[in-house]
Amino acid sequence: MGLVIAEDLWQPLPEWARNKYEIVYDPRLYADRDRLQTVAKSAKALIVRNKTLVDRELLEQLPELRVIGRLGVGLDNIDLETCRERKVKVVAARGCNANAVAEYVIAAMFHTVRPLNQYDKSVRNGAWDRFQCMGGELHGRTLGLIGVGDIGQRVAFRTRSLGIRVIAHDPYVLASNMVVQDFGVHLLPLEEVCRLSDFLSVHVPLTSATRHLIGERELSIMKDTAVLINTSRGGILDESALFKSLKQSPRRYAVLDVREKEPPDAKDSLQELPNVLLTPHIAGITHESSERVVELVLGDIDRVLSGLPAVSAVV
Repeated sequence: MGLVIAEDLWQPLPEWARNKYEIVYDPRLYADRDRLQTVAKSAKALIVRNKTLVDRELLEQLPELRVIGRLGVGLDNIDLETCRERKVKVVAARGCNANAVAEYVIAAMFHTVRPLNQYDKSVRNGAWDRFQCMGGELHGRTLGLIGVGDIGQRVAFRTRSLGIRVIAHDPYVLASNMVVQDFGVHLLPLEEVCRLSDFLSVHVPLTSATRHLIGERELSIMKDTAVLINTSRGGILDESALFKSLKQSPRRYAVLDVREKEPPDAKDSLQELPNVLLTPHIAGITHESSERVVELVLGDIDRVLSGLPAVSAVV
């Protein structure tokens, strides 16, 4: 067995890969763990997104496995330590969806100050009320970034031309960093970024250190009109504290592309609030980014199986 693909590629399987490898492609394979173990027993490569739990138990059932391809950048569903122990390479589509996520953040910011879909609905309902449809401007606002890695930097670069002041918190980046200086980003402590931001956008991985990084304390010091945007991982926000904050301050707004539980429960409290915009973890998913992801991950798997170094290896 060559490759097992346990989740949806969202793109056609490249012809070169079909011609070169024996492939089992089942977008729902992640949901049947017993079958996944059986099908991938002799696989050299396993390709997943974020729904497949690649833990020690699974890895120990795959003795022939040489490489795991992650169709995305988050790695919280993969046991990296066990991969290192078993000398299993892990490659991820780093950078492939960065433009898409950055553009989503900009779109979310525009939406909150000028919700065109609401204006359209008003006109279609027979109204022509220019005063009620009066929006705001992004120019002169302050954007706070939690994390200024690749995506955070791309957001900063794009917002600079809009006349937006950018501040950020990132303990791993120094103020002397050339990228930070070039983009005019002012590094501040986390509480200061939360307190000063009109828009707060989260761009950090989910780790034990970042779980509930934005909690009751951080939310309590945000502006009453602040907009919180999360495109990273749901667990970085304390959703119970967020619900309380949005309930108490109805002028605050949250744009959530990711949730602590995906999909959320049917009786999800955040869905009850009018000051929340929810999308199904699609910030990084565009036709263009999906094509880049498949090309990079399959290309790296081919390189590893051919004895060559991977372009985007994590382990």
